[in-house]
Amino acid sequence: MKYPPPHHQDDQREHLIEVIKNYPLGTLISIDNNQPLISHLPLIFDNGKLIGHIDIFNPQMAFLKNDQPITVLFSGPQCYISPSIYTTTQLPTWNYIKVHLKGTVKAIDQKPALKQSLISMTEYLEAPEHKYVLEPDNPRLERNLDYIKMFEITITEWEGKFKLSQDKKPRDIAAARLELVRANQESISSFLDMIFE
Repeated sequence: MKYPPPHHQDDQREHLIEVIKNYPLGTLISIDNNQPLISHLPLIFDNGKLIGHIDIFNPQMAFLKNDQPITVLFSGPQCYISPSIYTTTQLPTWNYIKVHLKGTVKAIDQKPALKQSLISMTEYLEAPEHKYVLEPDNPRLERNLDYIKMFEITITEWEGKFKLSQDKKPRDIAAARLELVRANQESISSFLDMIFE
């Protein structure tokens, strides 16, 4: 039997790009002496590449240059699926949306490009209300440019893992979709109430 099952794989590039655009916090994985280095950074998709910024004191920074190989994961919504939501007899499972990317990374050392990239990323992440604008003459921005490095990732491999009860009957697929929405809305609220009590 093939694993992962083909019905849980999504090779439609536009679907994967939508995950990246809507859930831009990527997990970056580099390897140093057979040990993984992992960082969680927002990444913006731009013309087939991912653009990001990293603190100069982050140990992974040394591996974000010179066409080094890198793996990047993006996570969409996910939740436990109880058999109670189905109209047919099923077993418990977990539904999720993930994007796995491989690529090569290159440092961008021009400070004007870094500054403009930070401004552009802020504009992108502030959409659609744009309640905050990062101005080019912001003194705090200027002071921090020496402590941030810009990089771009050229994507060489794409893999979409969309486990959404696709092997079930249409009514059960619809029920699983509704449960994914409901569970994510409720679990976030209750989790945050617990953490910040």
